[in-house]
Amino acid sequence: MTPFHKISVCFIYFIIISTSCSSRKTEVKENISSVLDKTKDNTKTEIKTGADNYNTYLPLLKDRKIGIVTNQTGILSNKIHVVDFLLEKNIAIRKIFAPEHGFRGTADAGELIVDGKDSKTGLPIISLYGDNKKPKPEQLEAIDIMVFDLQDVGARFYTYISSLHYIMEACSENNIPLLILDRPNPNGSIVDGPILEPAFTSFVGIHPIPLLHGMTIGEYAQMINGETWLKNEVQCKLTVIPCINYNRKMNYSLLIKPSPNLPNDQAVNLYASLCLFEGTNVSVGRGTEKQFQIYGSPYLPKSDFSFIPKPNFGAQNPVYNGIECYGEDLTTVTKVDRLELKWFIKAYQTTTDKSKFFNPFFTKLAGTKKLQQQIEAGTSEDKIRESWKKGLIDFKEMRLKYLIY
Repeated sequence: MTPFHKISVCFIYFIIISTSCSSRKTEVKENISSVLDKTKDNTKTEIKTGADNYNTYLPLLKDRKIGIVTNQTGILSNKIHVVDFLLEKNIAIRKIFAPEHGFRGTADAGELIVDGKDSKTGLPIISLYGDNKKPKPEQLEAIDIMVFDLQDVGARFYTYISSLHYIMEACSENNIPLLILDRPNPNGSIVDGPILEPAFTSFVGIHPIPLLHGMTIGEYAQMINGETWLKNEVQCKLTVIPCINYNRKMNYSLLIKPSPNLPNDQAVNLYASLCLFEGTNVSVGRGTEKQFQIYGSPYLPKSDFSFIPKPNFGAQNPVYNGIECYGEDLTTVTKVDRLELKWFIKAYQTTTDKSKFFNPFFTKLAGTKKLQQQIEAGTSEDKIRESWKKGLIDFKEMRLKYLIY
């Protein structure tokens, strides 16, 4: 028994022996229950994902034909995959729909994913990456309900939320309800960056939100519905199975890496800040063992730190394959709590040819032309952040009504 429990028991005992009348006894019982409940709540520390909250959703799937959008991140806390778990529970899965990186999560970023069959279960796999980002009506035939279970990382250009948009749209148009098994956002306490402008909508930026949105997949789906962002303002019949014992201020370590080049918690935390380099001539460490924890290029000044990208898991043909890159090692950086621009600005200021630094993809990632213009003009980081202020205030106010945690 912990000291806290001993104090709680003593407090309850004191209340009991101090009570005489029957009406007071009723009040004492209520107080005892309240104290015990609070004690019990304070001992709950394990975060459970929506997938682990199975007593809530299994009854909703019984005797129904299921389609499921998931990948390698769709696992329970015991590391059993949600597909295997549902099959063990005699849930009739008919098709698996796979996002970028594929069902097993092994494909490079941007690599074409084709339809196929899962070797373990024999279930057909429909790719949602490439030309077929939105399920076709014939691909949804004989499906009674769609399940969505993907681990997001809270960045606008992480394409799982774009896949969510198209799944919601297809479900709505085909009168199929959508069940989301929610998962914590490892960057859930951060809302930062420029708001995407409609002119720069793409698969790496599909909604007018900041670069870091601070929402879970379930919360985000509620926002998509509530803000009528689906085509023709259709509404998806949505049910969110929430996480248990979670709030967005908690640190959360992912159960499995969400994509091939996000190998650990630090990479997930730095991802949004370093991914902007993908719109430049700077490498973010693809082709090394420190993806999204380092950056460098042959066009940055020589320094004590360098790396040479080589083909590996998740980067079959990395940028600057076999070429020495100079930059910075950020593996010792403590957790960042905002979109960090200092490394990006430093790289631009020290590159050998500024005219070759940016490529057209940068504007899609940033969601605006203004950020590139500000960096090229030498605008200070503080002034850049000031230009985001009103958009972030408006977004935070809008998102309040969709938050679950």
